[in-house]
Amino acid sequence: MELHLIRHGQTNWNEERRVQGQSESQLTDLGIQQAKTVGEKIRELNFDKLYCSSSQRTRETAEHAFAHHAQEVTYLDSLREIFLGPWEGRLYAEIEQEDPDSFRHFWHEPHAFNVPGAETFYQMQERAMQTIRDIASHSLGQRVAIISHGALIKSVLAHVEQLPMEELWKPPLMHNCAHNIIEMHQPDEFTITLYADQSFDSVRSVE
Repeated sequence: MELHLIRHGQTNWNEERRVQGQSESQLTDLGIQQAKTVGEKIRELNFDKLYCSSSQRTRETAEHAFAHHAQEVTYLDSLREIFLGPWEGRLYAEIEQEDPDSFRHFWHEPHAFNVPGAETFYQMQERAMQTIRDIASHSLGQRVAIISHGALIKSVLAHVEQLPMEELWKPPLMHNCAHNIIEMHQPDEFTITLYADQSFDSVRSVE
């Protein structure tokens, strides 16, 4: 299976530096253009299946990025972003001021992030990988696209790289509409070939 993972385009809450999680935000004009641009890049590729987080921002991204593809999109709640409970809808600056320890955990020590009422990064990663395995189990030999979210995609790539959760945010940045490709050779045996629009070999060769 050849798996293409694409993050959604820029949203109004990205611009405001507001916590999105599983709450709803919408694409900005720039976000729409980003989705159209990645759509042009993949226009000539034939996808057997298209999956998408059920969030509004990923739905909008899929609508613009896959406008030239005939396949129906399957929307899955399990592909939504990490659920951040009481943080959602609030400005990151407010949270940093009110709960500096949890804010630091989120961005610098993700293995320690544990806010009551929110998912941990471990829980999100397990949810993401279970979904990937389910998709892979009936997509052998196929090219599949998934439109999802920054943290979720980073958690999948970290699993493939066998990185500890401490290194979840290891560069490169998962920018808006970043395009990633994973190849599956055997069940649960994956190789990253494209990471945030860069050759994976070039990404890691600079270390």
